[in-house]
Amino acid sequence: MTDDAISPSDCTRAAARRNQILDAAEACFREYGFHGASISKISKSCGMSAGHIYHYFENKEAIIAAIVAGDLDRLLNMTAQMRAADDILEAMLEGVGQGVIDNLDPSVAGLELEIAAEASRNEDVANVVRRADKECATSLIHTLRLARQAAGKPVDDAEISAMAEVIVTMFEGLLLRSIRNPEVDRQAVVAVFQKVIRSLVTS
Repeated sequence: MTDDAISPSDCTRAAARRNQILDAAEACFREYGFHGASISKISKSCGMSAGHIYHYFENKEAIIAAIVAGDLDRLLNMTAQMRAADDILEAMLEGVGQGVIDNLDPSVAGLELEIAAEASRNEDVANVVRRADKECATSLIHTLRLARQAAGKPVDDAEISAMAEVIVTMFEGLLLRSIRNPEVDRQAVVAVFQKVIRSLVTS
């Protein structure tokens, strides 16, 4: 191994530090907002120097990009697992419960809405969010297409794209509901979401 080679343990430590920074940044974004969450506050929260943070992330926009990428990876893995299931529709319905619970979590909502707000005024953040949204939509459309084929239903690209848009809109709407109505009946919402998705796939 050469002197400048990167060992697996170095990669593990670097990943752990990145995650430590991201966890601290998420907490600061929720508490102070994007502009109020300075690098110095993130530095204090994660116990690292500002210079150490800049070693991993060029700026706060890069931190948001990493947060969005992490969320996207989780969603892509989830839809891939659904497509690999013996019964795609049932796998989708099983995933609804966790999706509803996650999006009705005020801490999740606070962070997601803060990122959306910054995207509305920062073109760099908007581009990151839009690219991730496009990848997520593509994966969901693929999943819906396979689910409808398995159900023996017609597959129309425009219709399936609209279905995906409706499903995403439903879940994203929960972010606002978690703030406006924190006492919402989660299990009732899960049941209705499952009915809607079943209808979209089988009708």
